Amino acid sequence: MIPRSWRTLATALTTAVATAMTVGAAGPVPDQYDEFGPEIAAIMNKPAYQHAQWGLLEIDEATGRVIHSRYADQFFIPGSTAKLVSVSGAWHTLGGDHRFTTPVQAVGDRDGTALNGSLVLIAQGDLTMGGRTKPDGSVDFTTIDHTYADDVPGATLTPENPLAGLDEIAGQVRASGLTEIRGDVAIDSRLFTTSPGLDPGPDPLIINDNVIDLLTTPAAPGQPAQLSWRPQIAPYQVESTVQTVAAGGTTDIAVTASPDGTHITLSGTIAADAPPTLKISQVKDPDAFGRTALIEALARAGVTVTAPPTGPNPVGALPATYDGTQRVGAYVSPVFAEYGKLILKVSHNLGANLTICLMAVTAGSHQCDGGFPVLNGFLRQAGIDPTQLQLLDGRGGNPVDRVTPRVENEILHYWQGTPEADRFREAQPILGVDGSLATACEGCPTCPGKGKVWAKPGSVVGYDAVNQRLAVGGETLGGYLDAGHGRLHTFYLAVNGASTPDIISFFDVINDLSRISGLLQEQAAA
Repeated sequence: MIPRSWRTLATALTTAVATAMTVGAAGPVPDQYDEFGPEIAAIMNKPAYQHAQWGLLEIDEATGRVIHSRYADQFFIPGSTAKLVSVSGAWHTLGGDHRFTTPVQAVGDRDGTALNGSLVLIAQGDLTMGGRTKPDGSVDFTTIDHTYADDVPGATLTPENPLAGLDEIAGQVRASGLTEIRGDVAIDSRLFTTSPGLDPGPDPLIINDNVIDLLTTPAAPGQPAQLSWRPQIAPYQVESTVQTVAAGGTTDIAVTASPDGTHITLSGTIAADAPPTLKISQVKDPDAFGRTALIEALARAGVTVTAPPTGPNPVGALPATYDGTQRVGAYVSPVFAEYGKLILKVSHNLGANLTICLMAVTAGSHQCDGGFPVLNGFLRQAGIDPTQLQLLDGRGGNPVDRVTPRVENEILHYWQGTPEADRFREAQPILGVDGSLATACEGCPTCPGKGKVWAKPGSVVGYDAVNQRLAVGGETLGGYLDAGHGRLHTFYLAVNGASTPDIISFFDVINDLSRISGLLQEQAAA
């Protein structure tokens, strides 16, 4: 998926689209990609790749035979295929069946059904806190995740209640016999501190990905648009002046927020025939937000709190130790494999950066940067040379990030020798089926490889002001090909240095890599 730098790029896209510049007439060296077959060569020889460099490594998983190799040991900008590295490190370190237990402790003395003291939720780095969990324990996702609502058109919401985990905890507190907290409610987020290289920076407490969802639905032309938003937590207030314009008109919605993020305003227009349009606004203080959300959940469960429900998180109420305190509730997450699937299927940036922090915690560090040595250790244990990559985050959005096609293949190969082989493979987006590859076949008369390619895509794109076009620093795709008869090939495909005149042709680049992967799959299964 597109990194968050897209937000700054978006204002320039109107100019880029209007200009609709074309790539120069001079073409690449003829026949330089013939080794891949005429259909793939035709794609790689497109004008968009005139000054670009392609890399590809495809290996028969069963025999180790190299099928295709081009610049296999050269660094490429990975984009979100870096998530294959970070998720692998956390999956190996924590275990696919690891569950996060987020406890709530009663700190003080009980007086019948009242607590003379504070209730403390000890945040554990749970990515969803029940906000996406389906009844069967799996984690829900949509083709374009709500966290991309400001960056990619068509983002949608899952139907689950983003406050489900807090509601479950509140019900447990009430079931423990408490009906009154004669003190305060606090969030203990001392588990880890994020680092400057992680953007977005994770917090130990994550509710609804720490965003407010803002859904605008058109009304009749000339009428105010309808607005719904979630989760509705005090003191957050949302106002909208968005107007509905005639069918076929412009949909352009802007979101502004107060410095503390609690007062949000939507303005602009939405066409009468437009689908509901989702935007998001960042939660600036996750601990204060979570504290208020928990107090409100307690009230719904029949537990009153004497402290004001809004205001800063009372860190002074946090004890040095929880020895001698009573646990009165706990939320237990789905297994980590489900979180790994969420991160990989929708390219969840916050979750990918969170994996670095979670690895740090396993090493006894409270600084997220402590996760990188753990990642290094995983690679070495797996027999992989860590100098084949360089990372400063878990999502693939830092300018430092580089990988070789070989290291990505080696990581993919590692999983095939573990009991998690199928679960890890199926956690990747599936070409033409789900996740960020769900729409890869749209507009194509045929879709080679549909349902037979499991792969993580990645994009790094910026605006070239000199030429008024988009500069595709990197477009990548790495995963598994169904080679028939129960066989798999690992592959990593990358192109760095492409350029396109506008946003529409940028999506053509994404589809080009998807099509190449499908053609590789057909060759492998032939």
